[in-house]
Amino acid sequence: MSTEIRTFTIPDRAADEAQAQLSAFLRTVEVQRIDTAYAVDGWRVLVLFTDLKRKEESQQIEAAIAAAVNGWRDRTAAQSGLARDAILADDLVQEIARFAPTTEHELGIIVGARDMPLSQHGGEIVQVVRSTLDQLID
Repeated sequence: MSTEIRTFTIPDRAADEAQAQLSAFLRTVEVQRIDTAYAVDGWRVLVLFTDLKRKEESQQIEAAIAAAVNGWRDRTAAQSGLARDAILADDLVQEIARFAPTTEHELGIIVGARDMPLSQHGGEIVQVVRSTLDQLID
């Protein structure tokens, strides 16, 4: 989820309409930062924001991936007689859901950044992520 930028001009004359537009916009986003500067004949407003609709969609995608990876982890743990954390740590499930790796290389970067060895199940994990994303797109 990336931060976006939008600029507004609030002229000295007819400021009410411009302020109303800015206010309406601000109610639809998560503001990261607002900078203002006065220029000739009015204010310039720079808004750094996150689109709330995209944020909600990202959270739904992350939740679906986490649920799918947890389901896979539970089945794999039961089949091998191991604890689910021995298959994949809880916090790593959240990182996988957050970054949605679709290749073993991408998964290796996520796991490697946490100083953990890449699981012998790397291919299976990536397949779970891929199939979950495919289901969400359809």
